[in-house]
Amino acid sequence: MARIAVGGTFDPLHEGHKALLAKAAELSRGGELLVGLTSSEMVRNKSHDVADYRQRFKDVLGFIRSQGVDPVIVKLDDPYGPTIHEEFDRIVVSPETHPMALKINSIRMKKGLGPLKIVLVDYVLADDGLPISSTRIKRGEIDADGRVLL
Repeated sequence: MARIAVGGTFDPLHEGHKALLAKAAELSRGGELLVGLTSSEMVRNKSHDVADYRQRFKDVLGFIRSQGVDPVIVKLDDPYGPTIHEEFDRIVVSPETHPMALKINSIRMKKGLGPLKIVLVDYVLADDGLPISSTRIKRGEIDADGRVLL
């Protein structure tokens, strides 16, 4: 029974996030998917406004359930959540969050826990060939599907 971890802010929930969450859901079938969702307190220093935690929770839950998986969603008040003290088989990350997975594994090793297998999901590209990102969407450059707006 696989136990899979994935985390993020997921605002707005865009095609890149959906690819990441869909991969995590696929890997967790028959096991457990734990989603760490960044708390409102942790996102105060973002360069753009972030939707309320409850709204992001609802959006992420709805999308993952549409993939046929009922996830466990936990609030992240730090960058690591339960990944540095609980057993997981894999952590699903984007190129942006890959360095955090390496840090999580480093912390796990120091604590005597085995490393998590890192599953890297590549960026989903917008129509202009650049990665879809929340920052680009908030700036009005692209929409959540990667269509160029400017």
